[in-house]
Amino acid sequence: MEFWDIYDSNKKLTGRTMKRNDWILQDGEYHLTVLGVVRRRDGKFLITRRVMTKAWAPGWWEVSGGGVMAGESSEEAVKREVQEETGLDMEKFDREYLFTYHRENPGKGDNYFVDVYRFTGDFTEEDVTPQPEETLGFRLATPDEIRALAAEGIFLHYDSIRAAFEN
Repeated sequence: MEFWDIYDSNKKLTGRTMKRNDWILQDGEYHLTVLGVVRRRDGKFLITRRVMTKAWAPGWWEVSGGGVMAGESSEEAVKREVQEETGLDMEKFDREYLFTYHRENPGKGDNYFVDVYRFTGDFTEEDVTPQPEETLGFRLATPDEIRALAAEGIFLHYDSIRAAFEN
């Protein structure tokens, strides 16, 4: 069973945990998730397509990410998530923490912070091994192509992370 740490509104650990996806959080309590934006040195970004069995946004495009397990740092989690979902070892990439955003869902028990990282490195399409339980596949996309997917309404979190595709 996977557990997540519970944070307060200042993103400080409370010392309590919750079961993954148990949605017991009170207003003012949060769990922590991460997103890892992977950029190739030629400026293209690695994006994956969500499997159709996902309850939320099936078939949409996204960047790798997921929940931070109890006792795990944000950076450890993002490296783990990207490697699990794409097969790429982020230790070989330049890493930069970009920003954090948060969502509040009053009364639903699912408030969360999202730490966004960007990794830049050299890799080929052959280096990518998408996790079949999570993805229908992947592509390398330019910022304009990602913006076009977002305009179609099929790129997850775009409005919150668009700055990660700049510079």
